[in-house]
Amino acid sequence: MKRDPKAYLFDIREAVDHIIEFTGETSPEEFLTNELIKAAVERKFAIIGEALMRIRDEYPEILAQITDSEKIIGFRNVLVHGYDIIDPATVWSAITKNLPVLSKEVSALLQP
Repeated sequence: MKRDPKAYLFDIREAVDHIIEFTGETSPEEFLTNELIKAAVERKFAIIGEALMRIRDEYPEILAQITDSEKIIGFRNVLVHGYDIIDPATVWSAITKNLPVLSKEVSALLQP
């Protein structure tokens, strides 16, 4: 049985909210040196990417409404499978540049 697409979107929104919470008072320099924050953020990005992969498989029409969804899925794959090539500056850039767009789009998709 397919999971309701809103459940995946809620998972994404929750992960986005956690990333914002984890990094809200964090400078780029602190992020680059704080292993705990980096690990937590990377885990939440992995959840976001996994949820998007499942949406892609089950509800491709929804995935089409999310900017750079395939890039986010690719980012998830690097985080999960390429642990030794993760660039913290790239992760920080995703937080500051891509996360606000994703948050806005997912919130819009969750509107009744």
